[in-house]
Amino acid sequence: MIIPYEKLNPKALSGLIEEFITRDGTDSGYTQRTLDENMAMVRDQIKRGQAFIVFDPMSNTCNIVQKDYLKNHQKEL
Repeated sequence: MIIPYEKLNPKALSGLIEEFITRDGTDSGYTQRTLDENMAMVRDQIKRGQAFIVFDPMSNTCNIVQKDYLKNHQKEL
């Protein structure tokens, strides 16, 4: 289920983006910049529709996924 970013309060959105960028055990590719720069980049991707916030009701978790991933896996989400 896609969650419009506008539905999240700014603090929740920032927390979700920060958790996504700093998540252990994943290779997010966000290693060359500062946390603030990476957060701004991901926030911009979400606002431009290049990335989306998705909620999985089975696991009760949220994630941020790229537009291309969403196209290929939309039935699973």
